[in-house]
Amino acid sequence: MFNSNTRTALALLHDAIAAALAWSFAYLLRFNFELPPNFAAELHQTVYWVVSLQMVIFWRFNLYRGIWRYASTTDLRRIFLAVMLSAAAIPLMFWMLRLDLVIPRSVLIINPLLLILMMGGSRFVYRLWKEQGLYRNFKLRGEPVLVLGAGDVAASLAKDLTKSNDWRLVGFLDDDTDTHGRMLNGILVLGKLDSLSEWAERLGVSQVIIAMPTSSHQQRKRAINLCNAAQVKALTVPSFDDLMSGKVAVSQLRAIELDDLLGRDPVVLDDAGLHGLLTGKIVMVTGAGGSIGSEMCRQVARFSPSKLVLFESGEFAMYTIEQELKQTFPALNIVCLMGDVRDAARVDEVMQRHQPSVLFHAAAYKHVPLMEQHNAWQAIRNNVLGTWTVAHAAQQHGVAKFVMISTDKAINPTNVMGASKRLAEMVCQALQSPSPPAPLPPAGEGGTRFVMVRFGNVLGSTGSVIPTFRAQIARGGPITVTHPEITRYFMSIPEAAQLVLQAGLMGQGGEIFVLEMGEPVKIVDLAKDLIRLSGFTEDEIKIEFTGLRPGEKLYEELLADNEHTLPTPHPKLRIAQARQADAAWLAQLLEWVSATVMPDEAVRTALARWVPEYQPNLHASIREAYPDLSPSTSLRTGLSKNQGSQS
Repeated sequence: MFNSNTRTALALLHDAIAAALAWSFAYLLRFNFELPPNFAAELHQTVYWVVSLQMVIFWRFNLYRGIWRYASTTDLRRIFLAVMLSAAAIPLMFWMLRLDLVIPRSVLIINPLLLILMMGGSRFVYRLWKEQGLYRNFKLRGEPVLVLGAGDVAASLAKDLTKSNDWRLVGFLDDDTDTHGRMLNGILVLGKLDSLSEWAERLGVSQVIIAMPTSSHQQRKRAINLCNAAQVKALTVPSFDDLMSGKVAVSQLRAIELDDLLGRDPVVLDDAGLHGLLTGKIVMVTGAGGSIGSEMCRQVARFSPSKLVLFESGEFAMYTIEQELKQTFPALNIVCLMGDVRDAARVDEVMQRHQPSVLFHAAAYKHVPLMEQHNAWQAIRNNVLGTWTVAHAAQQHGVAKFVMISTDKAINPTNVMGASKRLAEMVCQALQSPSPPAPLPPAGEGGTRFVMVRFGNVLGSTGSVIPTFRAQIARGGPITVTHPEITRYFMSIPEAAQLVLQAGLMGQGGEIFVLEMGEPVKIVDLAKDLIRLSGFTEDEIKIEFTGLRPGEKLYEELLADNEHTLPTPHPKLRIAQARQADAAWLAQLLEWVSATVMPDEAVRTALARWVPEYQPNLHASIREAYPDLSPSTSLRTGLSKNQGSQS
């Protein structure tokens, strides 16, 4: 009947002894420990029957399937019910056995109370002992640590830290004055976050844990800056989304990363609408192995498309994302297709065979200096002709929604890459019918909806400065920055991909969506943050300025001068009203990009005709000519003096 497992056997033995002691002490308490001989005999006669009955009831209540180390109020409730049932069953059992006994009624009342205390108390004492809770307030082992935040996550973290031999939690700091002076799991809330330096010095703390995953980005960034000012190392708990999804536990601490400093508040997606757009549909992603394309695949896979078609020209990049998706989404139908977006025959074959209803076009050459020198014509061919090839095939094969990923460098472009992406936008605009019907038609009915999405730099992408900075720090420096005033907009790759999905859902055809990029960041400040997060100082890792590279802007823009934006229901998306292109213009452009080859200088000369706002190195010259002007003023002043028509 009983499990032979040692732990179960010990638990059974413990409860049997507790039942015997509770029954015995009930008699002793009833008679003030002066037990008459006749009642002593009655005690010895009944204890075996009582213990046997109670053990059967306890077994039926599954009291021996739990683990004492994790005893909870649920276990206590189960013990209470089992003991109370046995208390009611004891007199019934003696009546059925016809035993000539006179059991005092007070014994029947005292016995269950004692038994609940013994069985429940021993389990919780054992749990406290295993969690070191019996002496945690006197724990002297481990490195002292402060926790910033005194909410639910901080309370959960405190429980985990009491089990650790490496950490000794000495206090909480929180801006909520109502919590000050109160105890959280036995640990005091000492004061506000601003008092971190004072408490760190007083308590000898060199490491701090930021437990504020639900706070805004500005609040978390302030906490990080306070840690830097106090010269303590900062760790943080996982993100709130990861905690809620069950991917990680609160105790899985990690070092502060650049995303924590530059990150933004989470994107709110229209999940219901995206399920309607993607779930059960065939979705295709070009450039699927790139940093943006691969993240688009991950985000799309979350909505369970019937098939996800990956199109990529790089073999290793394709292999990498294929292996990741197979492991993360084993039930997903993935089709990996090698090919070049400029290969019209291959693109047409893919569209005809798989019939996607939604297509995300992420394939592009995007490295500015690399495309500026020796590769200008290839940038035009890949970014413009490649976009035309995929977009035209999508239109021919009834793709319902075509989403092209563009860049902030397409506005007032000063480089070939930016100008090529502006031309790609205009290709999609020219293909779009002037007035599509309001409701989105099924694939093959009513034409393809073309939607363009512009955004700035993404952290960690293949074209980002971050991987370069990390490699330079790993080599011992120096970090090279082109100009002390150069700034860029940044967002994380997941946020960019999520906003592309949202824009794709909202777009009705022909719109250029602009992502809200937040505040621009100086690249030199980015380099300093990365040096500090890597555990070095600026004396150990030097920063050198190398000068602006060909085609590089000092400041990026998200809108050209004569463009206007319209709001959308989503706070992080706006619609740019840009110059349109028509079929006649498109025919002339295709004739040009179909040329066999063209030197770099000829490409730049021709681009000035196709994209009138294209001015090579304009921003660098403006900054040199107007060094005292603010970024926005210098840009607007210079552009107004040097530009005619705008995009």
